[in-house]
Amino acid sequence: MVTAADFGLLLIRLTFGLMMAGHGAQKVFGLFGGQGLTETGKGFAALGYHPGKLFAVIGGMSELLGGLGLALGLLTPLAAAALIGVMINAMVNVTGAHGLWEANGGVEYNVCIAVVALAVAAIGPGALAADRPFRWGKGGWKEAAFALGLGGIAAAITLSL
Repeated sequence: MVTAADFGLLLIRLTFGLMMAGHGAQKVFGLFGGQGLTETGKGFAALGYHPGKLFAVIGGMSELLGGLGLALGLLTPLAAAALIGVMINAMVNVTGAHGLWEANGGVEYNVCIAVVALAVAAIGPGALAADRPFRWGKGGWKEAAFALGLGGIAAAITLSL
């Protein structure tokens, strides 16, 4: 039986997932008013990611595919990990120096995205998700630990390069 909680999770997944997918499409394909890969690559290079274009592809595709996965409830812990990893990188190299609040360029937005992704991995994507028939489609501590661990490891590797 589909519950109000399942519809609530669907709303959260669709909103955050599609927004993140769109954000990634801006970076990679220049859609929705985005700069596209060449300009995004220059921005990544200015932040210290070399080669910038490669890291723009990694970051943009992580947002695009992680967002689509979250929206569909497909491979939810992996999708959450992709978004968490990108948000950790954004906090460290872009917004962290500006404090908490978005009005000052701070980490507020990035924290919210990472926490929503982690929460969906922990709760599970709900009954209205492609993952429903799979064990990881129910969420739990293992799924949350996987998402946070993999996202953190990917971010740490990226930041160390």
